[in-house]
Amino acid sequence: MPSPKRSIHVVAGVITDVRGRILLNRRTENSDMAGLWEFPGGKREPGETSEEALVRELREELGIEAEVGEWLMDVPQVYPDKHLRLEVRHIRSWKGSPRGREGQAITWVTPDKLSRYSMPPADLPVVAALRHPDRYLITPEPAGEQDHPHWLQRLGAALDAGVRRVHLRTLDSPDRVALAEAAIRAHGKRAHWLLNRDIALAERLGVGVHLGSEQLLQLQARPLPADQLVAASCHDLAQLQAAQRLGCDFAVLGPVQATASHPGATPLGWEAFETLRAQVSLPLYALGGLGPADIAESRRHGAQGIAAIRGLWPTA
Repeated sequence: MPSPKRSIHVVAGVITDVRGRILLNRRTENSDMAGLWEFPGGKREPGETSEEALVRELREELGIEAEVGEWLMDVPQVYPDKHLRLEVRHIRSWKGSPRGREGQAITWVTPDKLSRYSMPPADLPVVAALRHPDRYLITPEPAGEQDHPHWLQRLGAALDAGVRRVHLRTLDSPDRVALAEAAIRAHGKRAHWLLNRDIALAERLGVGVHLGSEQLLQLQARPLPADQLVAASCHDLAQLQAAQRLGCDFAVLGPVQATASHPGATPLGWEAFETLRAQVSLPLYALGGLGPADIAESRRHGAQGIAAIRGLWPTA
């Protein structure tokens, strides 16, 4: 019988300078995953708090005395030899000049270029949390053509409230193409737009596509180029792994809690969500009975935020 995997709690810092650049460490040749870039930090030792561990690690690795800032997220990740929990904290103030005291290369990177650096699986969701929205609106379907003006008005109100990523779910509307075009024309660059399942229309409009779970196993390759987002709805590990193989930019996983839109679905709960999250490196939104007040909870379990219909759609 194989021995149980060890559990490790690692604390990492997102160190940001006055220009908004983020510091990355390169793993040395004698370490696991040598050559990959990561957010600096290290293992929390017995008896240490997370803050104490991160201060010590940054002193040893970079020669700085850091002031540990606010918590960003936790990422559970399963590796072949261990169960890792990566706790991530912001670092915006420190004393000293960062340098690679253990022989490692370091570099300062603007947030928009983080994805160019090869990183360990646990660091990838952190990049998504730093670069992309923490909420993903799934639009309800309009109540007929007469509801289109009101629907567009409420979409604008959602954007005014801070939504910056939108799944245009208008599958059953007879005028769904016209409605999608009207939404994108009216609000343009205010959000990342993804169309529901329609790859051809997304390609024509130059926007993203949100794949249904049934499409994941049918596709052999990513259906859109890198500059057009590809997302997927997932409910189990096989679908998450398929989304990752296709090169999806993110996935939605749920339902976490009971939801009116899927009354027959058995909720995963946060523990099962985290177990699935730990087995892929794909950025995830938690879905199912959630709203903005649940974003912090979702990040405690490795999500970059929440996806919702009712929780993000204005009621008037």
